[in-house]
Amino acid sequence: MKDYKILNDLIKFNTIQDKENKRIVDYIENYLLKLNFKTEYKGKYLIMSIGENAKIGFLGHTDTVEYIEGWNSNPFKLTKIDNKLYGLGTCDMKGGIAALLDAVSEIDFSKLKYGMKLYFTYDEEIKFSGIYDIVNSKEKFPEIMMFGEPTNNQILIGSKGLLEYELKFKGIKAHSSNPEKGKSANMNAVKFIMELDKFYNEKIKKYKENSFEIPYTTMNIGTINGGSSKNSVSANCEISVDFRIVNKKHIKVIKEKIEILSKKYEYEINLIEEIKPFIDKTELVDTIKTANFITEASFIQTKNRIILGVGPITAHEVNEYITEESYINLVKQYKKIIEKICT
Repeated sequence: MKDYKILNDLIKFNTIQDKENKRIVDYIENYLLKLNFKTEYKGKYLIMSIGENAKIGFLGHTDTVEYIEGWNSNPFKLTKIDNKLYGLGTCDMKGGIAALLDAVSEIDFSKLKYGMKLYFTYDEEIKFSGIYDIVNSKEKFPEIMMFGEPTNNQILIGSKGLLEYELKFKGIKAHSSNPEKGKSANMNAVKFIMELDKFYNEKIKKYKENSFEIPYTTMNIGTINGGSSKNSVSANCEISVDFRIVNKKHIKVIKEKIEILSKKYEYEINLIEEIKPFIDKTELVDTIKTANFITEASFIQTKNRIILGVGPITAHEVNEYITEESYINLVKQYKKIIEKICT
């Protein structure tokens, strides 16, 4: 493990938008077959297992974000400087996958009572296609699932939910010198945003769930795109809005409000994503720590979900890196958890 061979090998694969998906899946499968794992499914995603009655599972995505200019080293080569390991995906989340592969190589599963299943997905960074494929296949997941997203070696047992919308406002185009002949889609969108913001502050934001670092449901108007010229009344306007949810009851209340306001402000509703928040219980931690971001854990219904990965959290950054200490500790954490659950 000291030469970080597995991590180095994984970094070499260009999996931006799953470009070398087949190569990285083949690599992981061949590595695990040598450890007596068996292939349950292999396509764009991979499922491997070992032993009987799998009680724990691990899930990690093999794709990375786009390569951004400005790196001080080759992003497709693991570069060690002092105690830092640089490379595209070292943090998010090839570091987690590599640590898991290192950990299982040190475990004698023949001495354990329960088995384990491993899932490797694709297209997590854009559309979550991989996890959707697995869920839609009616896969029965083990009762305890680990997810290798970066957490700086902290065990997270919950995540906020998500409501994400695209709204299309319709107006009537006219010259700005005679706006009464038209109907402004932009103005409708502005009025809608003001009323939605008032509703959010009075009905949603006041509720606190202190298990989350940001302890309330957040609202964000991400994009506004409307009108065709500065001297025309806008006939169209599109906005995107998302809510990071702390209480699943907020989903119903917000959806109802969006529907009611659509009659008043004349817009079409496109619900992009709806994900419930969760906080699971586990004997592995004494204090509850959660994620504000969405992971593939949110798409799986099982008894316990654990998010645990490397650090520091430099995901999506230029010169993405993790520390040697974090990686070595994560291998130990994974090994300890697997042996504890499967004994």
